[in-house]
Amino acid sequence: MSAYLRLGVNVDHVATVRNARGGLHPDPVRAALMAAAAGADGITAHLREDRRHISDHDIERLMAELKVPLNLEMAATKEMLAIALRHKPHAVCLVPEKRQERTTEGGLDVAAGHNHLAPFVRELVGAGIRVSMFIEAEPRQLDASKSLGAPVVELHTGAYCEAPPGAERERHLQRLQTAAAHAARIGLECHAGHGLGYDTVEPVAAIPTIAELNIGHFLVGEAIFTGFDAAIRRMRAAMDHARAITPVRA
Repeated sequence: MSAYLRLGVNVDHVATVRNARGGLHPDPVRAALMAAAAGADGITAHLREDRRHISDHDIERLMAELKVPLNLEMAATKEMLAIALRHKPHAVCLVPEKRQERTTEGGLDVAAGHNHLAPFVRELVGAGIRVSMFIEAEPRQLDASKSLGAPVVELHTGAYCEAPPGAERERHLQRLQTAAAHAARIGLECHAGHGLGYDTVEPVAAIPTIAELNIGHFLVGEAIFTGFDAAIRRMRAAMDHARAITPVRA
């Protein structure tokens, strides 16, 4: 595997700030272009059923203006499938979605939802879109994702990030390490994300079989204090440092 770890920057919460007041500012597409210039390898945007942050017009503009890959996060619904097939982003990440949640609260239960998810994965893959499943770090969910034909999984890092430093956080980190190793064994590309910040990113970035991290809310929050460019460059440096001190496994 390559020592390089990709960084995907999620711009959803730039749109959240815009929508809190209405109007055009701040512009998530401008943020996406800034993120790419600062070292992001791709942009993630979640088009939710209720359009609480990213809008359909944002997706149109991101597809037209980005020079780096767009990862469209979406629920497995007919509406979202039609949008993805129309725009054909580089990647689609299937996520669970509940209208009452503030943000995505956990991983998709791929094992239980196999029959529902199968046609979505089949159509997306058939259209040449790279499909990932946002899941908990559990072998059962990894195996189910593989059986669906999805080439990528993204491990939910929320429990790890929310755990207090010490034994509890270490247990969650070990689950991520075990899951990432299992993904590699069964031929899945492994990504990770949700809640990562400067104080939590390096142990996850050091997992050698993880190829990409997706980070958004923390970077948007830090941008208030340091600017978006500086926040992304600092995160990129932390990820690079973690990979530089970790032996690369073939």
